[in-house]
Amino acid sequence: MIRQVRGSVVAAGDNYLIVEAGDAAAGIGLRVFTPEPTAARCLVGDPVGLHTHLHVRENELSLYGFEQQDELAIFEALLGVSGVGPKVALAALGALTPESLRLAVSNQEPGILARVPGIGKRTAEKVVVELKDKLAPAEGDLAALATAPDADAEVMEALTSLGYSVVEAQRALQQIPADVTGVEERLRLALSRFGE
Repeated sequence: MIRQVRGSVVAAGDNYLIVEAGDAAAGIGLRVFTPEPTAARCLVGDPVGLHTHLHVRENELSLYGFEQQDELAIFEALLGVSGVGPKVALAALGALTPESLRLAVSNQEPGILARVPGIGKRTAEKVVVELKDKLAPAEGDLAALATAPDADAEVMEALTSLGYSVVEAQRALQQIPADVTGVEERLRLALSRFGE
């Protein structure tokens, strides 16, 4: 099984990278599906290292790659939930950070997961029930338990009601400093990210 890919980016799409592994003369180009923020961050010619999961179907082999080992672990945990396939798991990691996803599961907030494209209310509830013991928040995330889910959930709801996608809203939230805790201030800073 392919567990890691290192090389340079030769092409990028909305949710995939073509990574040339090996030298230019004898290298091989692998299409690796990645969360949308990762694909947007990587430029052609950039070196990249991805932790990967090879998904095997009857008529297809698909490679999914993540910059962090934690993202891969969450992706594989999501695949263990009945009704969640690789595209939905990838969409979840594109819309939510690993920390946000862990906090949503540990706080039993399926509403946050239900905002991800492809995850309905029932699937979100199933993810929370099946993963609540498997996706405990990391030590560093415990400090965020008090503010992040409540404030970010309100900001996310406000941004999506204004017409921004979940992915766009999550990207804006990721860029806000952790020391900003008020909902109004986080919303103002998130909206300012769209003007840049």
